[in-house]
This record gives sequence, C-alpha cells and structure tokens, in this order.
Amino acid sequence: MNQAKGIILAVIGVAIFLTVLDGFYIVHETEQVIITQFGDPVGEAVTEPGLKFKIPFVQTANYFEKRYLEWDGDRNQIPTKDKKFIFVDSYARWQITDPLQFYQRLGSERGAQSRLDDILDGETRNAIAAHDLLEIVRSSNREPDTTGSVMLEVVEDSLESINRGRQQIQEDIQELGNQRAADLGIEILDFRIKRVNYVEDVRRTVYDRMISERNRIADEFRSEGQGEASRINGEKERDLARIQSEAFRQAEIIRGEADARAAAIYNEAYNRSTRSRELYSFIRSMDAYRKTLDKETNVILSTDSDFFRYLNRMD
Repeated sequence: MNQAKGIILAVIGVAIFLTVLDGFYIVHETEQVIITQFGDPVGEAVTEPGLKFKIPFVQTANYFEKRYLEWDGDRNQIPTKDKKFIFVDSYARWQITDPLQFYQRLGSERGAQSRLDDILDGETRNAIAAHDLLEIVRSSNREPDTTGSVMLEVVEDSLESINRGRQQIQEDIQELGNQRAADLGIEILDFRIKRVNYVEDVRRTVYDRMISERNRIADEFRSEGQGEASRINGEKERDLARIQSEAFRQAEIIRGEADARAAAIYNEAYNRSTRSRELYSFIRSMDAYRKTLDKETNVILSTDSDFFRYLNRMD
C-alpha cells in the first residue's frame, strides 16, 4: 500500500515538474508571441511582457521581434528613364505590426526578408526606370549663390529643374511597398536609397566629360583673370607715368629755382667790387678752360688774351 502511494506521488511530482517546465513561458519587452496548438494558432497574439501559461506538450510559443527590423537590398543594375545604367543600393526599416497575420502569411523573419526583397527591389526598379537620373540624384531645385559671371553660367547650365526628386521617389517606393505588404502583418517604416553609381562601362565616359567641363570652367576663369591682370597693369603703367611726369616737373621747377638763386648770388658777388668782378671773371674763365681742355690739348694764346693776362699776373 505504501509502495503504491509512493509511486502515485512520484508520478504526480513528475507531472507537476513537466507542467512547470513546459507549461510556462516568459515574454520580454522586445518580444511578442503566437501560441500554436498542433501547428495552428490559438487565440490572439501575446504582446504584454511577463510570465505566461500554456498547455504543456500541446501548445508551442512562437516568438517574434517587437522592435524595428532591418532590410538591406541587393545592389542592382537598373536603367533610368533617360537610358543611363546605374547601380542602386537601398535599405529599409520595417516592423511586425500583426504577429498573427505575420505568422500565417510569412511564418518567420527569413520569409519576411525574402518577401521584402521581392516587394522593395521590384518597386525600386519600377521607380528608377520611370525617372531620369537627375531626379534620382537630387531632392530639390537649388538656387545658385554666387556673383561670378562664369559661375552663374555654369550653375545655370548644370542645375536643371526637377519635378519630384530623390526624397519623393523614396517616399513613393515606401508607400507602394506598404500597399503590397498590407496583408502580411508588417509595416515598412522607412526606405532610403543608400548609394547610386554608374556602371563601369559608362563611368569613365562620365568622368571624362566632368573633367572636360571643369577644364572649360577653369579656362574661362583663367581668361577673366588675365583680362583683369591686364587692366590692373594698364592702370599701374598709367599711374607710374603720371607720377614720373609730376616728379620730373617738380625736379625741373626746383632746378630752375636753384639756378636762379645761384645766378642771383653770382650777380650779387660780381657787383660788390672791381677785384671781386675780376676774381669772378678769372674763376669763370678757369672753369671754362678746365671743362674744355685736357692734357692732350695744345693752346696758342695771343698776348692780348685774358687768359695770358691772368698768367702774367701770376708770375
């Protein structure tokens, strides 16, 4: 009797242990759970965190993320509306909004990623093919902020107007993607084109055209600079000639005033006395002979010349 009671108690203990082991599950703040019974969902999704109970060995807890999830698209080669082949790399953020519908339609995050590949890659291709490259690269029309004539011309030539732009195209892809994913229990929260680049076949051609354009701009700037330099040099030469002319005029005025002052001094000294006049005449004559004669010059003097007279007096 005691042996049978012990067996019963042991069985009950094992049952309680197994019930506790498989009958309770924990839902964290970042999780949401769908309970399935023999593979079929039972009840509503469990989104509140805490310790929960299920029928052990019969029901199964399927966990799904409540946080934002990442989708990273493939780097695809896509032609634009203006027939330019480009590589487009994109990414998105999405969230499971209806766990029950998500489980029934997709089953797991891997299945959701595969379905998002079809939806977002497809909408990206459609959007790129329906717009010119300029619309995909830029998000708005920009006004040139410069006063240079060459730069204004270049900016006006290169910045054409756009109708929609990259930002609006991204929003359109996100909206269309959400429409196609409406019955999947998920929501696309954000979509962005991460990178746009030319394919290798046309990249070098584009680079060459860009280099040629920049060289043309540089030549125009250089031409304007040379013209400005010529103007500055012309003004410099004109100012230099004016300054030199004014300086020459001032020098001649000063030289004339000095000559007049010297002549006045000579006249004053000449008129003081007879001996002063004779000395003045002698000095002037000597100065004239000094300037006109050298060691190789022979002079024949008459007896009545002033110079001969001065020499006789020196004896």
